[in-house]
Amino acid sequence: MTMFSVLFEQVPDGDEIYLDWILSGVGWTLFLAAAGWCLAFVIGVLVGCGRTSRNRWVAVLARLYVEIFRNIPVIVQMFLWYFVVPELLPRAWGEAMKQMAPPWGNFVPALFGLTLYTAARVAEHIKAGIESVPRGQRMAAASLGMTPFATYRLVILPQALRIVVPTLTSELMGIFKNTSVALTIGVLELTAQARQVSEFTFQTFQAFGIATLLYLILAMLVYAVMRYVERKLTIPGTHPTRPRSRRSRARARADRALRGA
Repeated sequence: MTMFSVLFEQVPDGDEIYLDWILSGVGWTLFLAAAGWCLAFVIGVLVGCGRTSRNRWVAVLARLYVEIFRNIPVIVQMFLWYFVVPELLPRAWGEAMKQMAPPWGNFVPALFGLTLYTAARVAEHIKAGIESVPRGQRMAAASLGMTPFATYRLVILPQALRIVVPTLTSELMGIFKNTSVALTIGVLELTAQARQVSEFTFQTFQAFGIATLLYLILAMLVYAVMRYVERKLTIPGTHPTRPRSRRSRARARADRALRGA
């Protein structure tokens, strides 16, 4: 009997096997992480631009957003969206949120909490990337008569986004891990399904062992994809070069000596 043979056992009172639960959890994890990242990236870019805006009120509002959503734990934000926000909205809207058919009634609050938390972190990376672009480029764009919006869209952001790709890798990997918090409000993602398998079979090590392996595989896939994107988008001349080995230095000296001769 193999370590994970429990996954191929049939679920009581059903035609499924426990592996189906795990694969369903992987699907919801991927869906929640992908949807959250797409929304968080768009919001993060907008807020990051706002953080560097010369308009004082825009900069203040953007900073306020970052300080609020970055410093409140993501689990608290999910609880707020699930339990508190429907009670604060107009009655019709609150009832609509509470009466959404499962699993959307749990998924949507989790998506809101995860998106707003991640967007606040992405905004700080975007801000750092924008500030790393030489100020002379902004001045040159202004001298050409470009509007601030066009300057950001055509000059600053394309460079800033390429600069921050390596730092965004950790945020993308983090959003996959933060999806596990959604189990607290009833989203049956990977960790929730692993816990359910553990409760039904009492095989805790096997259930969470396979969940650990799947999270590791997802993280490695994300890392590989982002490394590929980083290589494709690296600005020439900005990537640090590796120090040459002793043999390489000796070969270079020999080549120079031959050319001199």
